[in-house]
Amino acid sequence: MMEFCKSFNARTINLKDNVPTPVNLTAFEDRSFEFKTKTPPTSWLLKQAAGIEKGAAKPGEETVGTVSIKHVYEIAKIKKTDEHLQHIHMKGLVKSIISSAKSMGIAVEGYNQGKFRRS
Repeated sequence: MMEFCKSFNARTINLKDNVPTPVNLTAFEDRSFEFKTKTPPTSWLLKQAAGIEKGAAKPGEETVGTVSIKHVYEIAKIKKTDEHLQHIHMKGLVKSIISSAKSMGIAVEGYNQGKFRRS
C-alpha cells in the first residue's frame, strides 16, 4: 500500500488540489500493481465551468447554470486524453458532454436544438 501511495503521489504531483482523479488499480498476487489515472468526471468539469456546486433537482424543468459551447469543446479536449475515449470522434464527445450538461440542468450557449451556431 505504501508503494502505491508513493507512485500515485509521484504521478499526480502536477495536479491541482481538490480535483477528483479517478484511478483504475490492478493488484496482482505477487503484491505488484499497476494503475492508470483518468481525467476528472465530466459532471465535475461542467460544474466548474458553470460555477455551480450541484446540478438541478429537476433537470429539464430548471436551469442552474450556463456554459458556452467553447467550454464544452475544452472539456472534450480534456476528456479526449483518457485512453478509453481516444477512439471517439470529437463531435461525438462534444454531443455526449452537451447531453450530460442538459441532464444536470446546465444550459449550453451556442448550441440550439442539435445544431451548432457559428459565433
